[in-house]
Amino acid sequence: EFRREKEREMVATASNSGRPQLLALLCCCCLWTAALAGVTAPDPTITVKEGDSPDLRCSYTSDYINPRVEWKFVNKDQETSFVFYDGSLTASYKDRATSYPQGIKLNQVTRKDAGEYSCEVTSTGTKVLYGEAKIQLQVIVAPGTPVAQVPSSARTGSVAELMCVETQGFPLPTFTWYHNNSPMQAKSQNSTYTIDPNTGVLKFASVGTSDSGEYYCKATNSQGEQSSAIVRMDVKDVNVGGIVAAVVIVLLILALLGFGLWFAYSRGYLDRKGNKKVIYSQPSETRSDKNFQQTSSFLV
Repeated sequence: EFRREKEREMVATASNSGRPQLLALLCCCCLWTAALAGVTAPDPTITVKEGDSPDLRCSYTSDYINPRVEWKFVNKDQETSFVFYDGSLTASYKDRATSYPQGIKLNQVTRKDAGEYSCEVTSTGTKVLYGEAKIQLQVIVAPGTPVAQVPSSARTGSVAELMCVETQGFPLPTFTWYHNNSPMQAKSQNSTYTIDPNTGVLKFASVGTSDSGEYYCKATNSQGEQSSAIVRMDVKDVNVGGIVAAVVIVLLILALLGFGLWFAYSRGYLDRKGNKKVIYSQPSETRSDKNFQQTSSFLV
């Protein structure tokens, strides 16, 4: 960031000063970039076993007057932390690292120490310089116990996928599968399955009853191998008779319901219509109007 800001200032100055000065300043930029190359790492990639104590070394040219050196670490999750800052190791490294003028030594590394280490050097004299060198630390680890992810049951003719999962080993392990204690071939022209040894995926395009049984997998790298627990998968035929019987039972239930509705309707238990009845009543003898002798009232 410091370098980029400096270059921006020089280019902006050149734009306002004319072409001759622009060429001169571009040359200065080139020299500035060359000065950044004064920081190097003798071993840009270091591979060690878990428990070893590697040296991470960083060298820089004599142009760096009163150099300020800082070390940073970026893990596999892209999280950045300081290892060496302001002239001393940070709190999390004081008990498990040693610093010296041009490097640091990590004591008994674990798999969590694998990642990218950067050595950043800045001169604090009259001539300002900055440079950095990066080191990739690889920690070799034997595989952990893999997990066999196997469906407990499957139907004949269906697709089934089994997975062998292991996340600790480095270099990344390769995987093998076993069925009833017999190794399964990764590639076979007559088989109904495929195995990817790099991902640990065992895939059946169409399982059959002969594929029932016990399965387990192995993860292997240069440091050793580990086996998963045994898991059983049962492949069952589709129960055609049961399906037919279920359909027949449903049809019988529907027929009985239909007959019940017809019987209730035919016996009059279910009203066809709401019939309206008219009730006639004779007029009262006490009516004051004698002119109307025949009167009927309707009650609905």
